[in-house]
Amino acid sequence: MTSAVQEPVRTWLRFEGLAALVLSTYLYATQGGSWFLFGALFLVPDISFAGYLAGPRIGAMIYNLAHSYVGPLTLAGAHFVSGMPGLLLAMVWGAHIGFDRTLGYGLKYSTAFGDTHLGRIGRAA
Repeated sequence: MTSAVQEPVRTWLRFEGLAALVLSTYLYATQGGSWFLFGALFLVPDISFAGYLAGPRIGAMIYNLAHSYVGPLTLAGAHFVSGMPGLLLAMVWGAHIGFDRTLGYGLKYSTAFGDTHLGRIGRAA
């Protein structure tokens, strides 16, 4: 599979990830959240890797659900609309996604774990 995104757009998307990481972390800090909790929850979305035990199609779907900004934005929106708790969780989740994007880990295609919207990752890259 060829790179889904070519330079310089790929670099720009990684900078967007860095911006999401910095902003989410900053907002978390302004809310007075526990840094222990931040650290404990930061890698939780990576549990979605287990979806690959069911194959690349299911694995990509589960991974993408856990690594799309739709989830944390929906959770934050629900907080602001209804007062539902979860704002701090949304910030940690958003920071995790931004961190992954900064490192070049994008949303996955169903062909293989290494095929992402930011290009190929891993040994074959």
